[in-house]
Amino acid sequence: MTVRHGRASPMVAASEAERVPSPHMHSITDRIDNTTRIPPGYLKAAPPAPKSVKIEISPRCNYRCGFCALRTREVQPKWDMGLDLFKRVTREMREAGVEEIGVFYLGESFMNPRLLVDCITWLKREIAMPYVFLTSNASMSFPEAVEECMKAGLDSLKWSVNAADEVQFEKIMGVAGRLFRRALENIRSAWEVRQRGGYKIGLYASSIQYDGAQQEKMERLLAERVRPYVDQHYWLPLYSMGAFATQREEELGYRPTAGNQGRIGALREPLPCWSAFTEGHVTAEGRLSACCFDATSSWTMGDLNQQSFMEAWNSEPFVKLRAAHLRKDVSGTSCEKCIAYS
Repeated sequence: MTVRHGRASPMVAASEAERVPSPHMHSITDRIDNTTRIPPGYLKAAPPAPKSVKIEISPRCNYRCGFCALRTREVQPKWDMGLDLFKRVTREMREAGVEEIGVFYLGESFMNPRLLVDCITWLKREIAMPYVFLTSNASMSFPEAVEECMKAGLDSLKWSVNAADEVQFEKIMGVAGRLFRRALENIRSAWEVRQRGGYKIGLYASSIQYDGAQQEKMERLLAERVRPYVDQHYWLPLYSMGAFATQREEELGYRPTAGNQGRIGALREPLPCWSAFTEGHVTAEGRLSACCFDATSSWTMGDLNQQSFMEAWNSEPFVKLRAAHLRKDVSGTSCEKCIAYS
């Protein structure tokens, strides 16, 4: 289905929410589930290299989402990752067996589109990374930048859509409602860019699953403005973001789920937490974290400025933390206060 002018009807959009349009694309939920499912060979304190790593190209973000771990930073960073550091650590990752790189972690990578394109180009053309993916809030993903990412070989682009209207957007995202409109326009434009250029990239979207009237409002928005322009949409629980700001989440009126248990439909047990076993997380300054929501370096397991990737991946602190997860007793560790275990 091609949507170039106008919008698909809600009935059509809903029926095609799970479509995967061509053989080169795989279901994004299959990839997510493969990461959140810890295979037997990784259920050890010193596992092999993860198949997937997320790297914080830019730690900056133009949103101030009420549920996001970035709100825990007292001072928001103003620097991005150096390209030389990115090249070195990703080469080490590829040699160690990493097959998927997310060119994002906590920040919004379209804050620095030139660096983003350079990183994708390096991954695909220089070290032949099999799969490169990105998640964005869409507000800064203008068509020109998106097309450059597609030309560079980006395999997957997923949009985070977590507000049903401008009023809710301003309340939860903490920024002007015009960015809500812009994000929806950019989601449609990305679909048109792909169709026009014939780029081999999957376009996806995810949303936090609320309840009651809010869920109904989200369904209407998705049917009209999002699902017609993506290959697949899926739902996520409201994460606790590494034990962050329960008070703030209560102010917003939504109850967070325990830790990061994956997506709705394939939730995982909180212990052992897959984030410490099957996916790497690297901050813009080059720190390897054990947590997918670590905005304050509370789960730092190694410094890639001083260590190789595999040295950090199986560092003494990381091995000890994983051993605690395998015992299902994280008392006394950096994970102790996570809502998943309280």
